[in-house]
Amino acid sequence: MSNNGAPDSWETQADAPSGDTPESDMSAKFSTLNVNAAEFVPSFSFASPNSQDEVSPSGPSPQGENSETSTSNSPVANGVPAIEVDGDVEPPEGSSTPPPPADLPAADSWEAADDSDPIPPLLTPDDDEELDELEEEIVIKPKKKPKSSAEEFKSKKEHVNVVIIGHVDAGKSTIGGQIMALTGMVDKRTLEKYEREAKERSRESWYLSWALDTNQEEREKGKTVEVGRAYFETDKKHFTILDAPGHKSFVPNMIGGAAQADLAVLVISARKGEFETGFDRGGQTREHAMLAKTAGVKHLMVLINKMDDPTVEWSEARYNECKDKILPYLRKLGFNPAKDLTFMPVSGQTGQGLKEALDPTVCPWYKGEAFISFIDSLPSLNRKMDGPFLMPVVEKYKDMGTVVMGKVESGEMKKGQSLLLMPNRTPVVVDQLWSDDEEVTSVGPGENIKVKLKGIEEEDVSPGFVLCDPNAPARTGRIFDAQVVILEHKSIICAGYSAVMHIHCVAEEVTVKALICLIDKKTGDKSKTRPRFVKQDQVAIMRIECAGVICLEQFKLFPQMGRFTLRDEGKTIAIGKVLKVVE
Repeated sequence: MSNNGAPDSWETQADAPSGDTPESDMSAKFSTLNVNAAEFVPSFSFASPNSQDEVSPSGPSPQGENSETSTSNSPVANGVPAIEVDGDVEPPEGSSTPPPPADLPAADSWEAADDSDPIPPLLTPDDDEELDELEEEIVIKPKKKPKSSAEEFKSKKEHVNVVIIGHVDAGKSTIGGQIMALTGMVDKRTLEKYEREAKERSRESWYLSWALDTNQEEREKGKTVEVGRAYFETDKKHFTILDAPGHKSFVPNMIGGAAQADLAVLVISARKGEFETGFDRGGQTREHAMLAKTAGVKHLMVLINKMDDPTVEWSEARYNECKDKILPYLRKLGFNPAKDLTFMPVSGQTGQGLKEALDPTVCPWYKGEAFISFIDSLPSLNRKMDGPFLMPVVEKYKDMGTVVMGKVESGEMKKGQSLLLMPNRTPVVVDQLWSDDEEVTSVGPGENIKVKLKGIEEEDVSPGFVLCDPNAPARTGRIFDAQVVILEHKSIICAGYSAVMHIHCVAEEVTVKALICLIDKKTGDKSKTRPRFVKQDQVAIMRIECAGVICLEQFKLFPQMGRFTLRDEGKTIAIGKVLKVVE
């Protein structure tokens, strides 16, 4: 977009496909003349309704353009509604009859101009609505249009959030860094710099993980602490990588990461001894897989990493051993091996099996496709496009205002929209929006976004608050009934027991007020009498009271806001779902 004036840039944008530069220059010059000479526009559109019809089907042929009144033809043939653009200049003449016929071809050719745009349009069901929106926006503010139209189309790729989980040192950050290096999100120079710095600290095998472990402490120890974020794109989808910490002290951070994910990648180390420690009781492989299931991850990919290790050397026996050990556990969690589970051998350090399929000379027994092409071809997720807007806040910080981050769970949001921040019912206004560090004007469900808010101080927001539509605010409550499955707990649980509950992004102290009934796992029948206690592997319905008011919702109405985990003494002891919000 070379020129500053908005009409010119549309001209050049729409003209680009037509090929001949001198002519597009001519028409650009003419269009500027046209803007200044307001009185002539109506007479042109009177003169050539039929000539437009001749030009638009045949495409912009050179004689058609140079012959009579190229000023009127070229804008309409190129899909710029000339009258709307100069709307500021001549409302009185515009009010006469010709505009409607001039408008209809304009709409068609606007669509055509969009198709020839450099940004590939996505065939979504909302396409027609989008075009209407675009046209309306032209009328309102012609100056800013070209930029935001590009942005709107940019953020329409389907967004998929991938969380990478697994035991400490299974290679999660390295795989994340390798994916970014392979998809070109980290340039070569940066990687060479990381490699140099890593060598200086005699940690040369860690350099890939530094793309995601950005702060000094994480690099010193080689352990991820916070959930690292990055993104990469394929032809069809836009992926956000959430690199979760594997260490058991940082499981609460990992829960926050898993709460935003649609797809989990469980990384397992195939190296002798490492797989066993990760998977035995107390290892994080089990706990992470279970937390991912509780967080509502639809599909689990199991990457068996470090297959290039000298103790493994791509042996099929070791791969199957790891797979057979972990499969029964994942099945017990409720993953269906036919639909929701995929196993793959990879090497994060060398990048084998991530982008390109494995070389038969290296690994003759595995015939499946590579990781990136596989997640790209997964069926798309059903999102609540039409629901009211809702976004739990994952983190917040101060940057010339209050900025909150999170994943949009349902609905859409635009810049300048008024929202409510629950549970404190603070009215806020959206000041700026970023989707994966690119500023956009509107966001839809599934996107990981940052929002700058007006009307609230940073101290008044805390993770777990929910940004929502003022007409349909999120439910809040302090006491609720829930169905809870006790996973592992040494002693019994009775009324008065307290633990920490993680629900979407909130971590809240809760106490069990009363046990209502037990549920038989096999038949699903409820016990007639109230139980005095529940112990491991039992399912109970209990009334739970939180220390403060939090946002939550019945599981059947809105699953993302209705599922939770209970943790105590650094272990996950139970998972559950909200049946009813009492008060």
